[in-house]
Amino acid sequence: MKNKPELLAPAGDLERLKVAFLYGADACYIGGSLFSLRANAINFSDDDIKEACLIAKSMNKKIYVTVNISLHSEEVPMLKKYLKFLKDVGVDAIIISDPSIIKIANEIGLEIHLSTQTSTVNFESVKFFKNQGITRIVLAREASLEEIKEIIEKTGIEIEVFIHGAMCSSYSGRCVLSNVFTNRDSNRGGCSQICRWDFDLLTSDKDSVKAEKPFTLSTKDLSQLLYLDKMVDANITSLKIEGRMRSIYYIATVVSTYRKALDEYIETGVYNYNRQYEKTLFNVANRDSITQFLDGNINKESQYYNGRLVLSNQDFLGIVLDYEDGYAKVEQRNHFKKGDVVTFFGPDKKSFEYEVSEILDEDKNLIDVVRHPRQVVYLKVPMELKYMDMLRIKK
Repeated sequence: MKNKPELLAPAGDLERLKVAFLYGADACYIGGSLFSLRANAINFSDDDIKEACLIAKSMNKKIYVTVNISLHSEEVPMLKKYLKFLKDVGVDAIIISDPSIIKIANEIGLEIHLSTQTSTVNFESVKFFKNQGITRIVLAREASLEEIKEIIEKTGIEIEVFIHGAMCSSYSGRCVLSNVFTNRDSNRGGCSQICRWDFDLLTSDKDSVKAEKPFTLSTKDLSQLLYLDKMVDANITSLKIEGRMRSIYYIATVVSTYRKALDEYIETGVYNYNRQYEKTLFNVANRDSITQFLDGNINKESQYYNGRLVLSNQDFLGIVLDYEDGYAKVEQRNHFKKGDVVTFFGPDKKSFEYEVSEILDEDKNLIDVVRHPRQVVYLKVPMELKYMDMLRIKK
């Protein structure tokens, strides 16, 4: 039997957490209202964190809480109370980058994972943090597969690696462009993603350089589907998906795709790279995805220099709320109509295609188009569906 790594998913709120677990995540990482690196996310209140822990325990899953901002001195006194709360409600670990947190967390008895923000890419650094009481290292995205293997072999500590999601133009998030341009601190959760902006190029004389498209610093996204078997064989502990601010559709699609690919390889021992999985991941994204640093072949193809096509994803059509007497009760998320060919998918079923033949509104009146945001409708569907199954337009 192959090593079975943890599949770790992001969750920006309780709804996304439940979706991630339902669609195959073994664990979720979340941010609380304090000390988290996603200031613009909804984030979890203290009550939400309690509920998240209860949900996770009931499903035999795990919860990790990010406590990974760069702390200023005036915030240190607040830290102990917050960490004590996290211990009391039963979080499985905290994710940190600031060394000041280690001593307090060890005293309280919290398991500590080291954030990718620390930019760890060599075994000596890993040994150092292991000696401080860290139980898992989230490696920098800049580590190659050979470096990851060496770290695992020489340290014997749990290693977590990003397999999918956005990349940073700086070194694992160590950037101050956002501070300078917008007065939003990227190392305290406020990144305004300056690297995604369009820029004019000027000569040394400040004359404009004419080009077909504006200049950008934007990186392409990360996807390790191609190397998934090699990452399993390297005995990586946890495979991590980026995106606490992503939609439930994105989370459901990416988590379920990697879940299927992982399970197929672990159960059969044979990895057949699935082009359909690649297509599914591409359709849910709004940027190109490549392997980035993992194969050690980083080059100009990993970045956009002359603008990029940003796709507004309209694939996601709705969520199944219930199924009864041959009709699926659906909450709409994007416009669709009678005659559209859609795909239904869910946590425990193979996806299937269906041509929309009959639509009833909430009062059971026949309609041809579902156009109102979050409109609840009934679709005549021959196959039984479950709560939180989803539908998307066929491509």
